[in-house]
Amino acid sequence: MKPSLLLASQSPRRRKILKFIGVDFRVVKPLGVVEKRKRGEPPRDLVRRLAQEKARSVSAKFPGHFVLGADTVVFSRGRIFGKPQNRRQAAAMLMRLQGGPHEVWTGVALAVPGDKRIRTRVEKTKVYFKPFSLKSIADYLNSAEPYDKAGAYNIEGTGRTWVLKWEGDYFNIVGLPIRPVLEMLKNI
Repeated sequence: MKPSLLLASQSPRRRKILKFIGVDFRVVKPLGVVEKRKRGEPPRDLVRRLAQEKARSVSAKFPGHFVLGADTVVFSRGRIFGKPQNRRQAAAMLMRLQGGPHEVWTGVALAVPGDKRIRTRVEKTKVYFKPFSLKSIADYLNSAEPYDKAGAYNIEGTGRTWVLKWEGDYFNIVGLPIRPVLEMLKNI
């Protein structure tokens, strides 16, 4: 039996991207991964570590499979933003991001059967937001969009209207950069 790919993520956007690029996979929820930043940990190290922990978590239960883990955060003016836990956090994130640039960091980790080493890649995309009104933030917070996305916005939805431009991989902003993933998976 050929080993299959397991996606160690609950993200519907990551599933959508893998389907889009034609990858056959199953979703397995990683267990025991605490998505918390260590003191002073830069965004690059944070997303790499969390992606590795997710891949290891699933790989430990399914050692005969390739396991892809990923984690995404938004970085702006010295602060790291994950998913907001409530409306107040989402509003604070959007207020901080509006009117300037921020970085979206995604770590991708691949556990390979029979290999203790986990292959990792990290991607950064710079996103530029235009200024927006308090009313547009309030309206946005009444939708479901901001609450399960790093930085509290969905570039595939209404949040796209705030984006002036981006530099780098668009799919990284969505949550899974295509080029590094395809490079990692090409030998499967």
